[in-house]
Amino acid sequence: MQFTGKSVEEAVKKGLEELSLTEDDAHIVVLEEAVKGLFGRIKKEAVVEITVKEKKKEKPAKKEKAEKEEFSIDSANDTVEFVQAILDKLSFVAKATLKEEDPLTIEIIAENPAEVLGRKGESLDALQTLASARYNLNKKEYKKVVVDCENYRARREDTLVALAHRLEAKATETRREVILEPMSPFERRIIHTALSNSETVTTRSDGQEPNRYVVIVPNDKDEFSRPYNAGRNKGRNGDRDRKGGRNNFRGNGRNGRGNGRKPSGFTEERKKKPSGFGTYLGNSLKGE
Repeated sequence: MQFTGKSVEEAVKKGLEELSLTEDDAHIVVLEEAVKGLFGRIKKEAVVEITVKEKKKEKPAKKEKAEKEEFSIDSANDTVEFVQAILDKLSFVAKATLKEEDPLTIEIIAENPAEVLGRKGESLDALQTLASARYNLNKKEYKKVVVDCENYRARREDTLVALAHRLEAKATETRREVILEPMSPFERRIIHTALSNSETVTTRSDGQEPNRYVVIVPNDKDEFSRPYNAGRNKGRNGDRDRKGGRNNFRGNGRNGRGNGRKPSGFTEERKKKPSGFGTYLGNSLKGE
């Protein structure tokens, strides 16, 4: 609507009062400024146009939160059904149930837990990866998903924590890096957490998936020592990481001949006795 006045201010004030608006709620456009004639008389009044601003509709916060929670519950049930469908497809006699919602934990009760777990829990980890991908589909914020069977996660965590402290002691004693076997991100995280407060070692992850592994590094590392590969090279060409080389596994001789006994732990190589010729030559050079 258009309003007039002896000044722009007067025209705006008149329009706001008539429309019962404040300046914040109104959109004001000045169409014409006031023109003064001789002796200060108003020759032409100011003209303004005033319209009501459109307010953006905002959804109530409580309602939005309720919808989000409802979506999470539906997603959780959908993920459980997804895991169950995989178990059925694999012909496993097993039942997937929702154990917890935060973090989302799916418990599998199986007639034969070993087939669900797989070698070193690899099958269970694969199920967990698929369940996590399904649950977090089209979500802006990632949510953790745990798939468990026969309390395997807790038992495996206890085993890894004990292993971490045992190898921490070895790294500290020998002043050598200790390389663990490849593990899943979940298991590597357990090792890192277990040793996070250690006063003698630190940890890091090396390698590429799926062969990424943890390395335990002593704080006073011997820079000239080779890493100790915990459980990785045993059974192949001897125990290479022991001092003395691979042939010490077979015997003390260069070609594997000898008494056939293993060297015990990290021991220094025995010094060879000098031959008679060497002794003679060495004595003949004395005093030079």
